[in-house]
Amino acid sequence: MSLTAAMFSGVSGLAAQSMSMGMISDNISNANTIGYKGTRAVFSTLVTESATSTTYTPGGVTVHPTQQVDQQGLITAASTSTNMAIAGKGFFVVHTLADPTQSGGNYLFTRAGTFEPDDEGRLRNAQGYYLQGWEVDADGNIPTNQSDLSALEPVNVSGLTGNAEATSSIGLKINLEKGETDHGVAYVSGQMASGAVEPHFVRSFQIYDSAGAAHSVTFNFLKTGTAANPNLWTVEITADTDADGTEDVLSTATVEFNTDGTLDLDSADTTLANTFNIPWDASLGITTPQAISLDFGSNDQSDGFTSFAGPSELVSSEVNGALFGSFNSVFIDEEGNVIAKFDNGTSRYIYKIPVATFPNPNEMTNQDGNAYDESPESGTFTLREATLGGAGKIISSATEASTVDIAEEFTRMIVTQRSYSAASKIITTADEMLEELIRIKR
Repeated sequence: MSLTAAMFSGVSGLAAQSMSMGMISDNISNANTIGYKGTRAVFSTLVTESATSTTYTPGGVTVHPTQQVDQQGLITAASTSTNMAIAGKGFFVVHTLADPTQSGGNYLFTRAGTFEPDDEGRLRNAQGYYLQGWEVDADGNIPTNQSDLSALEPVNVSGLTGNAEATSSIGLKINLEKGETDHGVAYVSGQMASGAVEPHFVRSFQIYDSAGAAHSVTFNFLKTGTAANPNLWTVEITADTDADGTEDVLSTATVEFNTDGTLDLDSADTTLANTFNIPWDASLGITTPQAISLDFGSNDQSDGFTSFAGPSELVSSEVNGALFGSFNSVFIDEEGNVIAKFDNGTSRYIYKIPVATFPNPNEMTNQDGNAYDESPESGTFTLREATLGGAGKIISSATEASTVDIAEEFTRMIVTQRSYSAASKIITTADEMLEELIRIKR
């Protein structure tokens, strides 16, 4: 009977609008939840029997909760450097336990990036889930089995020891006075180091060994030109390799200049190499030999050593390396690299945070703590490096705001309330019509 069916249709309307109100209430309640994704009610007709040209059988309505997980929330600044947000597609991989190897835990996926160190330095968000990442080895590489969750580890930013960086390169821009008086006799290696010959120009530079200790390397310059080759200089590099207070010769070579004062690297008389080694004594207990690359300019250019008419002078120098330094802070770049910074100005990559992407994230299964799990409808996750393969970039010192729009939710609430009232009227009106039908017998 159509009246009875109308009542059931009204009941389905009440149920659908009630469910819609539940979604609205959840959205409003989570308006300030970091990384929360709103849910919308999508209504569809419920047909019980095909209608004909002369009859109609009411069916009602059904509602489908539709998650909007792929919707981007507003990125807002945070004061904690380990707070993170993803701009684009993807999720942080988290684990419910501090130690993923223990039983009873589960890997989940979230956009709630309120990560801060716990009492042991492991990054954990406000919901209590532990951030997972790839550990970077000593060579700066991440595991090769990147698609496997077992390759992940909890990101831990505590217990980092100090860091030192050995000097590996020296770049020099030096002008050697063109009008300097020639030495006049053949130069014998070691004479400048021993003090037998006074160099025309001397400069020392501080370098660092593998343990972060400082040493001095000295460049001695002597003009050794002849009548046939007036633009020739001898360069002698020295250092105290055994800590006995005496300079030891590392290299003795020559450099020739063109008539315009630029380097002549094509000349057979230019023997200075772009590398030299420091053979530290074994008693010092440091890496030996220490190889250092030397950048002293380009051929026919004035970007390094020059021999102009001006006085001999050091124009500029670039020497890398650093003293031993203690752990200072952590920085996370947009590619997900977790970088430990030390107070000597050096840094070290310690973890790389992956971004998990899904073919259909809107069909993921909701979990407690603003997290999700994969489902058959969402498809299988893929672990990607941030910014690659469609994965979003990671922004540190930031969080992703909820996607809930309060004004929109209140508008839906009004419409839902009116629709619920209208559905209730269907039931009361159908009841009154049935009552009239019963009165016919009387």
